[in-house]
Amino acid sequence: MRIVRYASPTGMSFGVLDGDGQVAQIEGHPFGQISFTGQRHAAADVRLLSPILPSKVVCVGKNYADHVAEMKTGDAPKEPLLFLKPSTSVIGPGDAIRIPPGSTNVHHEAELAVVIGARGARHVTEEQAVASIFGYTIGNDVTERDMQRADNQWTRAKGFDSFCPIGPWIETDLAGIGKDPADLQVTCTVDGELRQDGRTSQLLFGIPTLISYISQVMTLLPGDVVLTGTPAGVGPLRAGGSVTCAIEGLGELTNSVTGADTASTAS
Repeated sequence: MRIVRYASPTGMSFGVLDGDGQVAQIEGHPFGQISFTGQRHAAADVRLLSPILPSKVVCVGKNYADHVAEMKTGDAPKEPLLFLKPSTSVIGPGDAIRIPPGSTNVHHEAELAVVIGARGARHVTEEQAVASIFGYTIGNDVTERDMQRADNQWTRAKGFDSFCPIGPWIETDLAGIGKDPADLQVTCTVDGELRQDGRTSQLLFGIPTLISYISQVMTLLPGDVVLTGTPAGVGPLRAGGSVTCAIEGLGELTNSVTGADTASTAS
């Protein structure tokens, strides 16, 4: 099932996107029993938003060996390397990634995103972790690389508004479409140029390990998102460009790139 969050002339709603390009509106949120309102829209007539608004986005750094090598910042971690992106960094498909004022080194990072389900996750084992998963979507862990290197911690570099595109939908049953989250192709294309091409089978720490590990540190709430790491090939984004992250079975997440929002920074 493909869960979307969308804007229509009647407001914002959750819905189910079917194979005929129709969005069937559901009552309330998508956790628990799905109940349809009877309202339907052609997908072309609505604007897809980020499919979820998480309380937090928990990210995993250096989780592909080839990405560790290209960053040249030491060996692969012995345990998952965690950091957070604020909820205010989340944007949806088609929204603009905004380059911060004075920045010239903003990078894309295509990632498989795991959405936590209704039961949440607190102190779960790896065996229990799968039951905490609602579904999967695509994320782009946009990063200001110079700030990341200068600060020695990553909050500023990865926390700007618009630095966490998520979408286009949440797939709740990858197995049902013949896909395994442990072996999905992950790609990123910038202005038509293929930059990243990896597979989730290359993850140093798999999804159950990550959820269990994170849940020993903090409670994962329904709708929280875990970004599982990025393969090699990260590189710069330029104002006026476009970036598309794609994951097998999950579609494509495309965002434009714009310069700094001068209106919000004017004194």
